[in-house]
Amino acid sequence: MLGEYRITGRRAAEISASVERGVATGALPPGHALPPLRELADRLGVNPNTVAAAYRLLRERGVIETAGRRGSRVRARPVSAPRDQIRVEVPAGARDLSTGDPDPRLLPALAPALAEAAAATDARPVLYGQEPLDAEFARLARAAFAADGVPAGPLAATSGSLDAIERVLAAHLRPGDALAVEDPGWGSLLDLVPALGLRPLPVAVDDEGPLPGEIRRALAEGARAVVLTCRAQNPTGAAVSEARARELREVLAAHPEVLLVEDDHGHGIVAPPPHPLAGTTTHWAFVRSVAKAYGPDLR
Repeated sequence: MLGEYRITGRRAAEISASVERGVATGALPPGHALPPLRELADRLGVNPNTVAAAYRLLRERGVIETAGRRGSRVRARPVSAPRDQIRVEVPAGARDLSTGDPDPRLLPALAPALAEAAAATDARPVLYGQEPLDAEFARLARAAFAADGVPAGPLAATSGSLDAIERVLAAHLRPGDALAVEDPGWGSLLDLVPALGLRPLPVAVDDEGPLPGEIRRALAEGARAVVLTCRAQNPTGAAVSEARARELREVLAAHPEVLLVEDDHGHGIVAPPPHPLAGTTTHWAFVRSVAKAYGPDLR
């Protein structure tokens, strides 16, 4: 129960901000259960999808965690601000890579492409019930995956790499499951893991990617899933080499039930070719992003 505190808002951002205010003031203490999606949606007079989006924002920010059938609860040690809002002073003469933003001077001009897309949408408006993916987009994506050796499989579009990874993990794992993650690793992913109620198992990396012995150890310790970066690893810049990929496939082949998620966010901007591990296990996802190559808002 939420006691006297009333969550307010009509939009996802407003609802999540209201929850955060309750956490900050102590009105929603650690461990407190939030209302089920439909119950809160009825109370606020909004679509359940709006509440679901608000809860997703709160999980990404580390404020709440999902606890299976027990629903969503305020984390025992909630994060009061996302990692990217914690400002660290960059020393003079140093280049700040913490944001992950591409250099705007290197981005392609999108005005002609966006104008063409707008004109096409005017001529053929997107309506409910249509295919979720543009046919030409899907064709190009599948061709790019095939060219790099990614096995054929269902294709989906999400709002960025983190959204894709969260959806896959939420579909396959349950709170309390162990997840092998790179150490050091991507801050946003490291924030997401506890927000989903998962238990991280750190895996060391070198210039050629995750160390096979470290993956083997994490799997022996009960990791139900592995998330690794193909190339342009954050923050080391490591890229999985062909030799390292062979070693990792051998390790993963002994655990076909493990979920494998490969993050190829550097697609289109980095020189080293990818060496996909997809297909080594029964369940896998290969994630690519356009945020670096074409601009963060295009995701």
